[in-house]
Amino acid sequence: MLASVTDGVGRITLNRPRALNALSYEMVGTIAGHLGAWRDDAEVALVVLDGAGDRGFCAGGDIRALWENATAGSNSDSRTFFREEYHLNALIARYPKPVVALMDGITMGGGIGLAGHASIRIVTERSKLAMPETRIGFSPDVGGTWLLGRAPGELGTFLGLNAATMGAADAIAAGFADYLVPSASLPHLLQALQERADPGSPPEIVLLFDETPERSELEAQRGWIDACYSAPTVVEIIARLRDRPEPEAARAADELATLSPTGLTATLAGIRSARAASTLEQALDSEYRAVAWLIEQPDLREGIRAQVVDKDRAPNWNPATLADIDTDAVLAAISQEPAEPLWG
Repeated sequence: MLASVTDGVGRITLNRPRALNALSYEMVGTIAGHLGAWRDDAEVALVVLDGAGDRGFCAGGDIRALWENATAGSNSDSRTFFREEYHLNALIARYPKPVVALMDGITMGGGIGLAGHASIRIVTERSKLAMPETRIGFSPDVGGTWLLGRAPGELGTFLGLNAATMGAADAIAAGFADYLVPSASLPHLLQALQERADPGSPPEIVLLFDETPERSELEAQRGWIDACYSAPTVVEIIARLRDRPEPEAARAADELATLSPTGLTATLAGIRSARAASTLEQALDSEYRAVAWLIEQPDLREGIRAQVVDKDRAPNWNPATLADIDTDAVLAAISQEPAEPLWG
């Protein structure tokens, strides 16, 4: 982590570029510590969050640590990490000073949790955003369901279930970002925020560098996405996709068939629950209940093994198919409050 205060701007830089700035437990605590110290510091007028290197802002949490904890029977450590991370997500969302997040490059999972709840969310032409949790037998968290549930139509349901990647235009269309600033202009933007010349408010300064994004391909697919992903179950979503004439719908169905049935079931429930929630904190609480159960299931270990440890990209899910899932049992399990509540 790098942290500094210059001309009224508190800057926090994630500094693990070789790991795409993946979040560790220590990094979460450090970010929260700086935000806590700057909350009432008159020398800090606004906060900037960015990542070192030119490949990404933050690729997410350290999922290898989740695998190691699960393998060693130390899931309590993972629950501790989630609680601290979710508290940080809520802190950013409620922060009394402007928080400017620069999502230049890859921004996924835990990176969305940091940047997606900031008051000013900036993407560049290099941005690639996603909530890819279903690829490892998991479910979107860090307030991701809150964002997915509020995306237009069923775009969030598609993005969450299929772990789809958004470019800049798609991220703005889906409500994950607010402004598009060319990556080459970011140093100038930082300088302008520090100088705060007229116009003086952070949003007005960002608008000086903002560019109109290209047409969102995701938005252009709203017809079949809304028609299919409004179905009440993942099985019915796949059936509707198979009935559509669009080749993109067929590809989406094929993708879903490769992902964790347990993760998909929990994800759909989580997005629908978050859509009905009235606050981010409510959504985070539901996410915490879900992930506390999911980290005990075999699919998380198998998904991380296949994607990160062995990298064979051939997970063996258990249960293997959606037909084998007891949906009511999954829904009951992910609604149980863990021994250590999130808010308490």
